[in-house]
Amino acid sequence: MVWNLSEDLREKLEDFGDASVVNGARPVDMFDAIIAQAAELREACARDADPVDDADTDAIGEPPNDWPAAEPDKPQTKGA
Repeated sequence: MVWNLSEDLREKLEDFGDASVVNGARPVDMFDAIIAQAAELREACARDADPVDDADTDAIGEPPNDWPAAEPDKPQTKGA
């Protein structure tokens, strides 16, 4: 079976729509939100097609791997 983008997207949107209405959203509000988010995603993709390539570990606040267990070749000390 060949993957079909349109069919897969429609199925996911239908599931999202069902869940939205069950949780109290009006269908018109749900469609407006989908359209607005799609426009924002399109604009973001036009600015930077792959933002992951631009990620800086300092900018996202990830700690360095300098904790003892990150270096398995070094002997571990017990207690602090």
